[in-house]
Amino acid sequence: MISLTSPIRTWAHRVPAGFKLLALSVLTVSLFRLDLTGLVLAALGVACLYLTGGLAFAAQGARHLRMLWPFLLLIALWHGVTGQIQAGAAIALRLLAALALANFVTMTSRLTDMIAVLTWLLAPLRRLGLSTRAVELAIAMVLRFTPMLVENGQRLAMSWRARSRRRPNWRIVMPMAALALDDADHVAEALRARGGILPDIHRRD
Repeated sequence: MISLTSPIRTWAHRVPAGFKLLALSVLTVSLFRLDLTGLVLAALGVACLYLTGGLAFAAQGARHLRMLWPFLLLIALWHGVTGQIQAGAAIALRLLAALALANFVTMTSRLTDMIAVLTWLLAPLRRLGLSTRAVELAIAMVLRFTPMLVENGQRLAMSWRARSRRRPNWRIVMPMAALALDDADHVAEALRARGGILPDIHRRD
């Protein structure tokens, strides 16, 4: 669910993030109570949900699911060897439907709206005297840094292919780590320039 908000506007962008997160929780739990037939219908329903946003939006959502293919392949191989084809199909459909629903929520919700929901959920902790600003900031940073890390990895892989006929391997791990540390250093400098985290916490509390 680390997908960034989709630039393609749909009806779901107007739905409050809190309602979408609540619906996501209920639907995800419901997936574990369905049999194979129900999971097939649920997957078709999720596909139709994406199509309500248009073909371009649905195509973008499908691209976000490409990361699942190694897991689906592993599930297919294991359950094929053990002869549990029906159980494997149920697991695969449940995984696809759950991640697709999560992506739909993040693709149609602004990060600020998601953080606002988190702030509301953590309100009881603030009444106990605990500051939640660091938690909110950490989640926002993870949501922003993960796509950047993936993009940096893709650029490093392309640079490797431009210089070598061999496929990218473990040698790009260290450059990726260096880029991540450099990005973190820039963010730390930006936070310090704005007074850091702790002063902001005291001002809010």
